[in-house]
Amino acid sequence: MTDMLTRYAAIVGNEVIDHLYQLAEPLEGMNVVHVNSTREGGGVAEILHRLIPLKQELGIRAGWEVVSGDAQYFQCTKKMHNALQGDREEIPDDLLQHYETTNARNFERLQARLKDSDIVVIHDPQPVPLLNLCHDRKGKWIWRCHIDASRPHRPVWKYLQQFINGYDASIYSLPAFAQPMNHPMYIIPPSIDPLSDKNIELDEEETNAIYKDYHIDPERPVISQISRFDRFKDPVGVIQAYQMAKAFGPPLQLILAGGTATDDPEGEEVLAEVKMAAKGDPDIHILMLPPDAHRTINAIQRISDIVLQKSIKEGFGLTVTEAMWKGKPVIGGNAGGIRIQIVNHYTGFLVSTPEGAALRIRYLIKHTDRLKEMGATARAFVLENYLLTRHLREYLTLMVAVVRGVRERIELFNNH
Repeated sequence: MTDMLTRYAAIVGNEVIDHLYQLAEPLEGMNVVHVNSTREGGGVAEILHRLIPLKQELGIRAGWEVVSGDAQYFQCTKKMHNALQGDREEIPDDLLQHYETTNARNFERLQARLKDSDIVVIHDPQPVPLLNLCHDRKGKWIWRCHIDASRPHRPVWKYLQQFINGYDASIYSLPAFAQPMNHPMYIIPPSIDPLSDKNIELDEEETNAIYKDYHIDPERPVISQISRFDRFKDPVGVIQAYQMAKAFGPPLQLILAGGTATDDPEGEEVLAEVKMAAKGDPDIHILMLPPDAHRTINAIQRISDIVLQKSIKEGFGLTVTEAMWKGKPVIGGNAGGIRIQIVNHYTGFLVSTPEGAALRIRYLIKHTDRLKEMGATARAFVLENYLLTRHLREYLTLMVAVVRGVRERIELFNNH
């Protein structure tokens, strides 16, 4: 067992790690490449930063490539993202043509790697046309959709489907997110890495530094939301919930911490809306953090009494699991993958409005025993369901199935 996997065994147990080795044995030496649109910012990049090294530790020749594009390209892919989540986005033909041309340029750069790989995993809509350009491919191609595509805007879905149909398999985070396809479909919820800077245990000195660095009062309750500044994350709704809870309860403080991703052109506009909604309230702390501020985010969640993720629509929402791992009850939007992370009334609360969020904030701040109990339940739930080792196990199982052409039961044999 390698040093890295030994560290995971200390958290999840040796049996889990032994199972990973067993699953990886048929894949040893295979070339596997993941392709997405950004190396920093957002949950996809965070997961890949941790999954790729673990696959390598298990003897798989795993790698990661990133497609590049200009502002026009990312404007198009943002519209696609919104349309898959149900917005009625109309994408002009010239923008779609630019999208295809940009992918063609990326294929020229990446084609040797893509053609030679045994398994290619394409993440989300940005690089999805690459398969159609790879006419003499060697391996199996998988499309990984991290988006809630349960009710997509049909014209945009129909356009993307012409590229997706040719894949050997597709992966969704929840059964409800999947669209009917002519190939096998798999369900793999995302995960967090308990050993990453964002989730590792921190000493008291490092967590307490947040109070001083960002002028937070350690004597008053803190609520927080950690997210990109995106309308689907509803940061303005979080401010409204905070204002309502504070008006009829204790003197709360709110931290809204996040940043923008390189593939999201709307971030600055949403940030301006958030600052306007805050109206200069000194107890609302709006923090623009760099993509590598993982330990800062970790510490913010640890000093928070309650963490919010009040998304209107959400593919999964890794920040929910991150906060639960730190023993925090989470008040989350009743949307997408948040629903399978928060067990309502046990690990947190699901809400649909700012008023509902405010009500739950006031309840938890008043009932501190219940707050601690829910936090402990939340951590135990993450340990069982949403750590990286479970995620890796399911990826390995899927890869064995795709390579062998198995649609149902997968038989694994340990030759040792």
